Amino acid sequence: MRYQKEQQELLINEFINTLLIQRNLSPNTLYAYKNDLLGMSNWFRMRKYSQFNAKGIQDYFFYLQNEIELSARSIRRKYVSIQQYCQYIKNTLNLNETFFSFTARKFQLPRTLPKTLSMEEIKNLISATSMEFQSVSTDYKRRLSIRNMCIIELLFCLGLRIGEISALDLCDYNRDENTLLIHGKGNKERMLFISSPVVCQKMKLWIRTRDELQPKDNAIFVNHRGDRLGIYGIEKIFYKYRQLSGINPHSTPHYLRHSFATQLLNNGANIRDVQELMGHNSIATTQIYTEISITRKKEILEKYNGRNFINSV
Repeated sequence: MRYQKEQQELLINEFINTLLIQRNLSPNTLYAYKNDLLGMSNWFRMRKYSQFNAKGIQDYFFYLQNEIELSARSIRRKYVSIQQYCQYIKNTLNLNETFFSFTARKFQLPRTLPKTLSMEEIKNLISATSMEFQSVSTDYKRRLSIRNMCIIELLFCLGLRIGEISALDLCDYNRDENTLLIHGKGNKERMLFISSPVVCQKMKLWIRTRDELQPKDNAIFVNHRGDRLGIYGIEKIFYKYRQLSGINPHSTPHYLRHSFATQLLNNGANIRDVQELMGHNSIATTQIYTEISITRKKEILEKYNGRNFINSV
């Protein structure tokens, strides 16, 4: 297939629209697909490839892996995006062409365990938000500190993704039942209960305070302009209190989600229940947390390890 920048961009936009209609993917997922495909198309243009074919695609992945040394996870994602796009243009243009001469096995992801924060770090993080609230000198700072307290709390007490917090609307929060309707990946919804009385009090305080920021949106969490607080805004809030509390300087908001799941398992929760609370499609995704659930491992080994019953030698 001849490479033409304008044709590729047109096909990419048509492909993204097809994904939106047929698979109802989230805006963030569609953005990732489009970004992967435009990145590849621009590379073909800059390298002056005249053909969009298997040789060019293989060269592109060689560039990703060996020239800019992209991580295996990022390369694997691009592989999936580009492979689906190539299948789309084959069907759309009725092409009899093989675009891939290699499989995704070339980019096997390294098996890494979820990274968590210790309970002491989590306490320090939450304390940092409370200490700021008690020391603020203006009403404006007081409003933001109340909001920030609630965001940090929800990241841990419900194990929410930052995108799920950003997507929360006022109608998703039931103040009487202390529940939140969470809009997860793939437009899947789950209902979660705020079990901590302290967090419930903070949430109710924020809802009373929220109107003082003159919100322009139905979002639960708004920024200083009254607009919906986005994922980057939530990340900045986490990083602020990460620094103030002196916890792991490499930690991200997702560490709190991992910590939430690990603590549930440590405290005896059933893995199926954890799967439902986390909003995982597959239990295989949840099972990885059993690898870092030290408390459960200790209990099992103390109770069942045969060596424990040999006391004479």
